[in-house]
Amino acid sequence: MTPLKTLTLSTLVLALAACQVLPTRGEPVSDEDLAAVEPTPVRKAPEGPRVPSGPAANDNLNAVAWMQTSLEYRLLAGQTYRAALLQLDRALKTPDWDALVPEERANPATGLAPAVIVDIDETVLDNSPYQARLVRDGGSYDEVTWDGWVREEEATAIPGAVEFAQAAAARGVTIFYVSNRAAHLEEPTLKNLRALGFPLERPEQFLGLGFFVEGCEQQGSEKGCRRQHVGRTHRVLMQFGDQIGDMATILVNTKEGREQAIAPYVGWIGERWFVLPNPSYGSWEPALFNNAWDLPAAERRRMKIDALIYAE
Repeated sequence: MTPLKTLTLSTLVLALAACQVLPTRGEPVSDEDLAAVEPTPVRKAPEGPRVPSGPAANDNLNAVAWMQTSLEYRLLAGQTYRAALLQLDRALKTPDWDALVPEERANPATGLAPAVIVDIDETVLDNSPYQARLVRDGGSYDEVTWDGWVREEEATAIPGAVEFAQAAAARGVTIFYVSNRAAHLEEPTLKNLRALGFPLERPEQFLGLGFFVEGCEQQGSEKGCRRQHVGRTHRVLMQFGDQIGDMATILVNTKEGREQAIAPYVGWIGERWFVLPNPSYGSWEPALFNNAWDLPAAERRRMKIDALIYAE
């Protein structure tokens, strides 16, 4: 039999079989007829991309997760304060040792009582639970939610901070907490610090945002006047912060301006100035988008991406 004939007969057999199974139009369909019909397989629509559940992507997720969960963060913070403690006795024994920049030293430091200046947030107090809430809820910093967090008095201590502060106080060194927390948050801030064991004999050790220093012109939220205020009565042995502005005034908050502010004092890092890691927030971030917080979030993000250095 030739292939052509085979094809023709096969086609005829299939057609006759179909005629036997399916009745002609207008004839009643019996149950036997329906049972003889093979069901047509249903094709499933192709699956689209899976939509992830949970909160929307947030640029701060890795930073907050690292600060809260990584061993490396705890080790970095702890070694910062341990290194400072090794320098403290040396500083006390050196009469001309001073951690204020000359522009903020309004009077000779020799003979004054010793002091240490610390920033509060992400320097001695850990506010990462507040940042975690913002990541979870897709929010961003605002004064209302921040005030609520501070009033909870639930911030914990940065590793090593309490131990250093207590050791300094035992040596007769006064700790001044120079912070950009608003003045109306003084009471919950002091209660939180004291509950964790930070030495705080009197409220005057807290110098918050808005603290007026006579004879010094305040520049926005910069801390220069408040550091000068401490220096009028104390020899500042050390300064601690998570941002450059915690130790020196940044005149122009650009990458170049920040470099210029720190350049004369690089030798003080790890000796008189001690920097805590904080990838979550800080003045380094707006420096990447010209400090223009009024730009849409997508535009600010694009400018931060443009600031990255790529491998060739």
